[in-house]
Amino acid sequence: MKCRVCREPAVIDLRRHNANFCTDHFLRHCRQQVERVIKDFDMVRTDHRILVAVSGGKDSLALWDLLNELGYQVDGLYIGLGIDQYSDSSYRFVQEFVEQRSLHLIVVDLAETHGFGVSTASATTRRVPCSACGLSKRHVFDKAAVDGGYDAVVTGHNLDDEAAVLYGNVLRWQVGYLGRQRPVLEARAGFPRKVKPLIRLTERETAAYCVLRGIEYQVEECPMADGNRHLGFKEALNRLEEQSPGSKAEFYFGYLKRAIDRFEEPDDRDQLGPCSACGAPTDADVCAFCRLVLQATGTSISDRRPVALVSKPDIPASTGGPGSGHE
Repeated sequence: MKCRVCREPAVIDLRRHNANFCTDHFLRHCRQQVERVIKDFDMVRTDHRILVAVSGGKDSLALWDLLNELGYQVDGLYIGLGIDQYSDSSYRFVQEFVEQRSLHLIVVDLAETHGFGVSTASATTRRVPCSACGLSKRHVFDKAAVDGGYDAVVTGHNLDDEAAVLYGNVLRWQVGYLGRQRPVLEARAGFPRKVKPLIRLTERETAAYCVLRGIEYQVEECPMADGNRHLGFKEALNRLEEQSPGSKAEFYFGYLKRAIDRFEEPDDRDQLGPCSACGAPTDADVCAFCRLVLQATGTSISDRRPVALVSKPDIPASTGGPGSGHE
């Protein structure tokens, strides 16, 4: 197997591109794919301050590394979700990555700042774990970006993720979600600009990128994601991709090119006001995140106060840092 570019021994084959690459040209391929999507969708500029949502997994660490290599000003945000040993392990991978590159990391631990972890919230509120997790992460991402004055939040959603979400939304014709499934969501009152620079790369490509760049990452799937419908959609699309390479890219980018403008992005700004507990934009008196906190901790509205996010790049997970489960 020879590299398509230089004819040296290849380390990876990409069937949807009908190409094989050596290490150097594969890494260049990854950088070019990210550069291309940033340019095509006018995502960010080099003078922007960018916040990357980092989990310790391959996608977010690869994204941070790629943006750093491309010369962008990128800080990281890690959220300690309180999922027992899984969170401890994930945080250690993030710490190692940050220390090796002397990068800046903001750490928000749910147990320390809000009095609960995802495991506790799921058990006490009888919410699906992924629901409690997603709601918590969105709230913290938005607050950190707005409070920190960042120009954009970037997330590690890859082609497999976006194709699977699109598949699920089309199956149920979730019109509102279809309208919002864009690579760029513009900033609005109380919400930061959100972009997805990895949408031209697959999970396999980000994993290979990390291996070839020497980036250690959390390999295990979240133990609370078992039975998640999203994973089933991925498996179905993987089977299709195996039979017809390029199907996922054609499906997702075909939607962006030919269909997304048929679905209006919901604009509820006129209906939003400040949450009476934390001040975040909401269409109710108390936002969904604060209601989750109240249920999970048994506190009252009067006990809720806006939380300042503190940069803590050197807290070891073993001393009660993010994900320690000390709730």
